[in-house]
Amino acid sequence: MTVYTFSAPLLNGEHVSLDKWRGRVLLIVNTASHCGLTPQYAGLQKLHEKLEGEGLTVLGFPCNQFMSQELGSESEITRFCRENFGVTFPMFSRVKVNGGKAHPLFRHLKTKKRGLLGTPMIKWNFTKFLIDREGHPVARYAPKIVPESLEDPIRKLL
Repeated sequence: MTVYTFSAPLLNGEHVSLDKWRGRVLLIVNTASHCGLTPQYAGLQKLHEKLEGEGLTVLGFPCNQFMSQELGSESEITRFCRENFGVTFPMFSRVKVNGGKAHPLFRHLKTKKRGLLGTPMIKWNFTKFLIDREGHPVARYAPKIVPESLEDPIRKLL
């Protein structure tokens, strides 16, 4: 099974399959607009702009499971990300990443790449999953790992 098996609605309501990005390196991130790590949007956007032409796509999945830090509507999230960080990479509708109602994509990612001490649970916003061109998760990065530090591991997959 690869990430191409999964689909989700974008913030604009369009339902898309991740197969749309088949053959590209993906950085899948659970995001939040009102979190101490929210400035990472800028680093994610810089990575996306710098490496998009070489085959990288950043995919953002807003999540409200961590201290209710993503309460806005789809249009509010879109506006916030564009106005404050110039986000142009694909952003999906809000998802759950933990628990029984976790989006199937995140259940898959957590099974393939576990966190600290082997736990599958995502502990906070801005957990990052690096996906190779074949759709397989190859790495998981903790929330405090800044996007700019991921350029080298991403380049190895491009």
